[in-house]
Amino acid sequence: MAFFKNVIGRITRSKQQPLLAAFFLAWSSIASAAPVYGFVEKDGPALFGIPVDFILFALTLLGVVLFHHHTLKVALIGLAVILGYKFLFVGFKYGSGFAGFVSHMGHEWVILTNLFLLLVGFALLSRHFEESQVPAVLPKFLPDDWKGGFVLLLMIFVLSSFLDNIAAAIIGGTVAATVFKHKVHIGYLAAIVAASNAGGAGSVVGDTTTTMMWIDGVNPLDVIEAYVGASVAMVIFGIPAALQQQRYSPIRKDPLRGVRIDWGRVAIVALILIAAITANVVVNVEFTDVSDRFPFIGAAVWLAILIAVPLRKPDWKVVPNAVKGSIFLLSLILCASLMPVEKLPAASWHSALGLGFVSAVFDNIPLTALALKQGGYDWGYLAYAVGFGGSMIWFGSSAGVALSNMYPEAKSVGSWLRHGWHVAVAYMLGFAALVLVLGWHPDAKRVKSVAVAPAVVELAKVKT
Repeated sequence: MAFFKNVIGRITRSKQQPLLAAFFLAWSSIASAAPVYGFVEKDGPALFGIPVDFILFALTLLGVVLFHHHTLKVALIGLAVILGYKFLFVGFKYGSGFAGFVSHMGHEWVILTNLFLLLVGFALLSRHFEESQVPAVLPKFLPDDWKGGFVLLLMIFVLSSFLDNIAAAIIGGTVAATVFKHKVHIGYLAAIVAASNAGGAGSVVGDTTTTMMWIDGVNPLDVIEAYVGASVAMVIFGIPAALQQQRYSPIRKDPLRGVRIDWGRVAIVALILIAAITANVVVNVEFTDVSDRFPFIGAAVWLAILIAVPLRKPDWKVVPNAVKGSIFLLSLILCASLMPVEKLPAASWHSALGLGFVSAVFDNIPLTALALKQGGYDWGYLAYAVGFGGSMIWFGSSAGVALSNMYPEAKSVGSWLRHGWHVAVAYMLGFAALVLVLGWHPDAKRVKSVAVAPAVVELAKVKT
């Protein structure tokens, strides 16, 4: 009980107290699902053919870029403006007014809650891992020069193929803090996020988007083709990032003397990860009919955390900052879910390439859902684009937001783009490798005639 009082006290003493209070008040009012009213969202006004919804979201993202020291305020203000516009003018996808909003949240609350629980839970996992002293002895197994940084990125890539990419990024950031003496270059931070996203792009258990494809009937062998592009990208961004880091703060050549691994904390880290993986696989494979009704994965992670408390006490002090960082991400995801993403262009390798850039600023989950409804994609391309593309901006993926909670200096879009330039180059060259090596082979059998928007219906008619 004292823990919860401490967390609440820290949050309420924050400068963002009014904004956080408003967020939790709104959250409590929409926690239950509402009936579906059908697609009634109106076509609102547009400027130069661009819907006002997108313009408001773009202004929100621009505010995040320009005022990166006030990202939470900007995100919440942007969300409030977009919600006001929806309430007053165009309504929501499932109805108008408050009923339409509640119905919309009935479709989104599980994803948002799962992500919130995972981000905060993995912050505690990271501290357990750091205090286990494993990162302190890791330099013993890494090369002494820039190749050590590159090998660490490869380890993150491999971890993310079977772990959640958030966990892989958090573990990589924790190890980097130790081996680079807490001086990690922003370009290398971008590479950690890119490695975690690239590693999960070709695995149906490595990323939420690829798991969605698997559930919807996409063959895992079609998804695994994404590793052709991801492997090329890994080399393109990994080597420059490792060189950046070596010049900025060389890897520590020798582990600290007298360090003893706390195997109890190692066991806790393993327990939390196993709980996340098991819940993800079991719920999404065996119980797909209820997977969208409750945040099973996040709940499983927190159950493991609480079960392990008697063995080792977590560092609860990291929770308030993790909560604020998570609310920022959830605000942007909720903004993205309110956008008319059904107006995407028809499936082609050109549109798949574009989705990678779009996913750097929009939530890739609704983008993936729409692509599945459209059909006609080469799923390896789509998995690579939406999985890796978000690495180009720090808030473009949940892994980036989680890592920025550990390294606040990463919350500068300008610095991320300037020093992490190699990620965007790697995305383009990795995509080119997919085109040259595999060619474009769309899965025409999965085209669906779903009445989500006229463009989707027309596409289905043409394909069938």
